[in-house]
Amino acid sequence: MPSLRDIRNRIGSVKNTRQITKAMKMVAAAKLRRAQDAITKARPYATQLEEALARIAARASAEGTLTHPLLAQRPARVVEVVAVTSDRGLAGGFNSNVVRRIQRFATESSDTYAEIIFSTMGRKARDFLRARKLTIRKDYAGIHQNLSYAKAEEVARELSARFLSGEVDAVFLCYNEFKSAITQKVVVRQLLPIQTGEVQDSTAGFDFLYEPSRQALLEELVPKHLAIQVWRALLDSAASEHGARMTAMESATKNAEEMIAALTLQYNRARQAYVTKELMEIVSGAEALK
Repeated sequence: MPSLRDIRNRIGSVKNTRQITKAMKMVAAAKLRRAQDAITKARPYATQLEEALARIAARASAEGTLTHPLLAQRPARVVEVVAVTSDRGLAGGFNSNVVRRIQRFATESSDTYAEIIFSTMGRKARDFLRARKLTIRKDYAGIHQNLSYAKAEEVARELSARFLSGEVDAVFLCYNEFKSAITQKVVVRQLLPIQTGEVQDSTAGFDFLYEPSRQALLEELVPKHLAIQVWRALLDSAASEHGARMTAMESATKNAEEMIAALTLQYNRARQAYVTKELMEIVSGAEALK
């Protein structure tokens, strides 16, 4: 049975832990508000841009007038998966869900693709892949520090160049999509070649007059679309990380409070038993003196 001193020390240790987890929860909540505002503002633009690109590409494809190399579908032999995690832990299942998903993707797609290589955005994905000796083409270290659209644009240009040169036949993004502070969904989204989807009756009705030309518009929209998709994935991941960390720290704080209550009860019982034992010894000694 632990001594009173051991129980007191443990209570103090758990109280210190509770103080840390409570502070981390408050910090995560403050960061979540800013990250949630950022992804909420970025999503409508990303959606509208994707729809505009789909309409232009669908009509152009139907008429056979123009195309873009980043829209070209080809047999995928070598694919690259970009895993987006965080640099730090203590965020519940935020990181583990992503790394499990890319591991499952590699297992399920081993018969479909000749080679699967990985790039990482976040230390947790990098450490996971290195520990399992999987191929890491590049680690975008420090990308989560001071997130900016310029960084996303740079990553999009690099991936586009690899696709155009034939080094890879397809590129996928794996990240946590932000739903709410307590809900994040891991998604694997194809980045390249760009999938424009199907537009119903693309040749029916009227067409727009484009200024500049439709080809020039595609040349401008495609790189922007890729950059905004990478930027959206980074913002989704950032908001999901803060939400997951806030939820995890709230749960840890609650567990610490329950542990403190249980240890306090154990301490009171032990102290009561100790006092009772002392009284019994005093009474026994007094009886022995009679």
